Amino acid sequence: MNKMIDLKLEDNEFIKTEITHTRLIARAFVIDKDNKFIMLKVKRDDEFGKAEYLETSGGGVDEGEKIEEALLRELDEELGIKAEIITKIGVVDDYYNKIKRHNINHYFLAKEVSKTKIHLVSEGDKLIDSIVHLNIEDILNEYKNNRSEKINRLVYNREEPILEEIKKYLNI
Repeated sequence: MNKMIDLKLEDNEFIKTEITHTRLIARAFVIDKDNKFIMLKVKRDDEFGKAEYLETSGGGVDEGEKIEEALLRELDEELGIKAEIITKIGVVDDYYNKIKRHNINHYFLAKEVSKTKIHLVSEGDKLIDSIVHLNIEDILNEYKNNRSEKINRLVYNREEPILEEIKKYLNI
């Protein structure tokens, strides 16, 4: 991969507020053994509103943890898989005004190596409704067709450019 994505996004969906904290996040688009992508189907009804959308697996990097270690831990917890990192795709800085947070999302492309057991541990894991296996075009169509809720638009603005870069990397 020649050039990694370095994207800065603003939250234009919710009223601008003072950002009080930053969260370092590791995320991945993961290819399963059938060459489909393993995605989370998220359902929420909280301060962001009622919404349902696709999202990559991932989460916060714990203190003293390397980004890659955090990613592999999160994939094990949320997807119930051991994975291998193929390449880093890039970094997306975004903001969630609603919770006064700046996110630094490190995105990777990874592949499933073996199955483990899902063991959800964080508060955010409670939003996971199901795990789906989709081809790249189905994910992009979902991103394009499901922008009715503000949180959906924030997630898709962050993930769509990464997926487009993965298409180039994989020559699809």
